[in-house]
Amino acid sequence: MTGLPVAAGGAVTVRVPAKVNVRLAVGPPRADGFHDLVNVFHAVSLYDDVTAAEPVEPGAYSVRVTGLSADQVPLDGGNLAVRAARALAAHAGRAYGADLQIRKAIPVAGGMAGGSADAAGALVACNELWGLGLTREELMEIGGDIGSDVPFALLGGTAVGTGRGERLAPAEVGGRFHWVFALAEGGLSTAEVYATCDRLRAEAGVTAGPPRANAALMEALRAGDAAALGRELANDLQPAALALMPGLAGVLAAGRERGALGAIVSGSGPTCAFLTGSAAEAAALAAGLEAAGVCRAALTAYGDVPGAAVVAAAP
Repeated sequence: MTGLPVAAGGAVTVRVPAKVNVRLAVGPPRADGFHDLVNVFHAVSLYDDVTAAEPVEPGAYSVRVTGLSADQVPLDGGNLAVRAARALAAHAGRAYGADLQIRKAIPVAGGMAGGSADAAGALVACNELWGLGLTREELMEIGGDIGSDVPFALLGGTAVGTGRGERLAPAEVGGRFHWVFALAEGGLSTAEVYATCDRLRAEAGVTAGPPRANAALMEALRAGDAAALGRELANDLQPAALALMPGLAGVLAAGRERGALGAIVSGSGPTCAFLTGSAAEAAALAAGLEAAGVCRAALTAYGDVPGAAVVAAAP
């Protein structure tokens, strides 16, 4: 973070990654409506680019979106990137404004934190554009009020999130992991998935205890052992996602049948994530899933990767 303002009329572009949850343990509902989590985030090489430029009208905020499923992204005050820019200006106590342009490559409403990534990108881009000089830790504090996944999009790498997922502890990773992400037709509402999780537990007479970490999973990450990690992938929201979108079960089965080391619904879904042993195996699995017609598209990526970072700044 340079803290040096970009010249008037300039622009700053930030690249920010998607995430996959290799472990998502969900506790019971809290009084505030959220759930306590143990959430092992892993940043992967699918990126959105967020560009912040001086607005045409001083103090105004606008947003344009291009790329993957751009027509599904809100362009009003509900857009998380706009909310992030406004929150940063409020923190600074100044009447700033920004023209935001988002190029999407992270699936929309796919359980990979695309909206949170855009918010993180806007925080970093506007911090540079306005010359505020805030640290990444300060931006993470602001981001946590916008959304539980925003701090991790700023941090990147691999980390264990607790609380709502916003309290992060970096985790050691001993190698590169290769992934395939099968994109579904349509999306799922995170709030609806959590509500369905609570309903399914109640119907089954299950009382959720405090969420717990998984020592075997953390060791697999440290060792860079893809086979061991694949065996430990777990998501407490997966039954709810499958209840809302039953066809996902067939997608997961298709990936396992084609050699995936592990298969999981990513976050609240509906994107399905498959772990493989190499880049070549990931490419072959992606081609196989597309040929089988079980998904809209299959994307390959690797992890972990760094969080939001400036890639261009033009005066």
